[in-house]
Amino acid sequence: MQWYLIHTKPRQEDCALQNLERQGYTCYLPLITTERLKSGRLIICQEPLFHRYLFIQLGNSHNAQSWTPIRSTRGVSRLVMFGSDPQKIDSPLIEKLRQQEASAHCNPERFLSTGERVLITGGAFSGIEGIYQMNDGEQRAMVLIELISKPVTLKISPKLLRSAN
Repeated sequence: MQWYLIHTKPRQEDCALQNLERQGYTCYLPLITTERLKSGRLIICQEPLFHRYLFIQLGNSHNAQSWTPIRSTRGVSRLVMFGSDPQKIDSPLIEKLRQQEASAHCNPERFLSTGERVLITGGAFSGIEGIYQMNDGEQRAMVLIELISKPVTLKISPKLLRSAN
């Protein structure tokens, strides 16, 4: 069995997944838990890790004619090709994604805006309010706090931040 990559129509990952599974295909859509603003409220939701992409597992005996039902499935845009052949994905990569997905469900990606007032909920600075600056790209958030009447930038885990509003 081999994994392949499918490109879906915009915001049609779930539709493509359901329709492919109804046809008997084994598919995988990696999801990430995030916080989003909806109607002015912060909600926790799941969204695709790779927007417009999902994985499909097929036997090695598939030829060009057997791709037609997949390509014509509602929600599917096309198969990702490498030259004239569909792009194969290594099984260890899929397993790694599944492991990462399982461990990430309990840690939603926080939706904070630059300039937003935040409350630090843990660590040495617990209970202190600051101003969210940005993520530093290394799984840390930069927060501006006032320390001894002087603004100081603090790098802290985003898991320890909550909106003060």
